[in-house]
Amino acid sequence: MEQVILVNEQDQQIGIMEKMAAHIVPRLHRAFSIFIFNSHGELLLQQRAFTKYHSPGLWTNTCCSHPRNGETLEAATSRRLQEEMGMSCEMHEVFTFIYKAPVGLGLIEHEFDHVWFGTTDTTPVINTEEVASWKYMSLDAIATDMKAHPECYTEWFKISFDEITKHVNKNP
Repeated sequence: MEQVILVNEQDQQIGIMEKMAAHIVPRLHRAFSIFIFNSHGELLLQQRAFTKYHSPGLWTNTCCSHPRNGETLEAATSRRLQEEMGMSCEMHEVFTFIYKAPVGLGLIEHEFDHVWFGTTDTTPVINTEEVASWKYMSLDAIATDMKAHPECYTEWFKISFDEITKHVNKNP
């Protein structure tokens, strides 16, 4: 049974809870979102597998997940990028944010999200249980497509996109 780390608004651990229960209640829990760019500045997007329990088939950032109890964010981000996208690269934490959004089927994501950036030209080798497809896109192209087709993107990606763009433009 997969668990998440419950946190307060200062990201201090206050407990653990079964993952699905935390998305039903909902309870604030620790998460991370990975944004991998190539040497041309394009963002690696993944299309979530159509069998995912929420947001199936939607396009989103490179990888998202939750650290395990006792696992560092560095270890968790590296582990999950390898598990989902079959790749590794140097990454660093850029910022954090808290969001709360419905994701379908009566589930609500309420996360203290740690955002990580990395750069590589490695070709993903996707885990098809997690990822249906992938592509690189410029941030301008993503912004245009997201405005035209918001229903094709995950809620957390839409919420974080402007902040992502600010940080990329601040540190080209």
